[in-house]
Amino acid sequence: MLYRLLYELRNTFVGFNVFRYITFRTAFAALTALVISFILGPWLIDRMKAIKLGQFIREEGPKSHQMKAGTPTMGGILINIAILIPTILWADIYNPYIWIVLFVTFAYGAIGFVDDYRKLAKKQNLGLTAKEKFSAQILVALIAGLGIAYLPTIHNNYSTVLTFPFVKFLHLNLGWFYIPFIVVILVGASNAVNLTDGLDGLAIGSTLIAAVTYTVLTYAAGNFNVANYLRIAWVPQTGELAVFCGAMVGASLGFLWFNAHPAEIFMGDVGSLALGGAIGCLAVMIKQELLLVLVGGLFVVEALSVIIQVLSFKITGRRVFKMSPLHHHFELSGWKETKVVVRFWIIAIMFALLSLATLKLR
Repeated sequence: MLYRLLYELRNTFVGFNVFRYITFRTAFAALTALVISFILGPWLIDRMKAIKLGQFIREEGPKSHQMKAGTPTMGGILINIAILIPTILWADIYNPYIWIVLFVTFAYGAIGFVDDYRKLAKKQNLGLTAKEKFSAQILVALIAGLGIAYLPTIHNNYSTVLTFPFVKFLHLNLGWFYIPFIVVILVGASNAVNLTDGLDGLAIGSTLIAAVTYTVLTYAAGNFNVANYLRIAWVPQTGELAVFCGAMVGASLGFLWFNAHPAEIFMGDVGSLALGGAIGCLAVMIKQELLLVLVGGLFVVEALSVIIQVLSFKITGRRVFKMSPLHHHFELSGWKETKVVVRFWIIAIMFALLSLATLKLR
């Protein structure tokens, strides 16, 4: 909004020319999101305490978590607001990619909101059924996929061809299967972040790392010269997504301020599902779908630990881990919560650096 309003004044005052630069608007989107978080955060926490919207803790989890019962939840509302306002202010609101990623973020956030609300209404850790949640997630992903592949303002610049990290000459055209592929990515990413949200600061810190990585990747994908130099897919108009990523970086930093151990508020599904959906959507729109496995490597590992645990128990009757997702396994192995979180952040940073390294290793 500010871009459209103030950039038009560049002929009157040359200083407004700075609004043309994506890097400038990305930085200010991050700062705006951070300020919004700091302003609204304390009010939201107090409000949640006043209406007693506290988290219910499952009894089979680590016993140290029982003391967290009653901590305000649904803090993802703050994250979503801190992403929305800066994006609208600093991004080009005529860019179709911006509206698609906002749609995915807030649609998944709405699913998470309903899930969180049901848990609180029932006063137990049970919200939407798996069928209800997956059905809603698939529907949103399908709408987004169709928009990405067939929206007139995008269609002519978009491809159903997959590129592979490390192998620049290998391509795979999915054709009609590309839409189901998008659905798998969005639903998978959303739930992977949701599964990672189990310790103070773990999910939001890992999301912050992924958001910083995608700030670089979206800028590169949308800049012809940079994309050509790095031999990655050039997707016109996607550079504007860096502004959204900047807002996500600021919102993540702001929420981490309140979510750091001991957490004053939890993000809930309204936050984790939204953030996961946004990350998956970004990967698809800049044609780095497979690189998501590295950018969100920690989320993938956490999700795989759950899948392995379930399959192992069903097939052999034995559990591979003391508890899944993986962060709980290390907690039950004697690691302090803060140690698990920091070490998992380090792993997330390693995955992020490896994903950025692939830009040249092609």
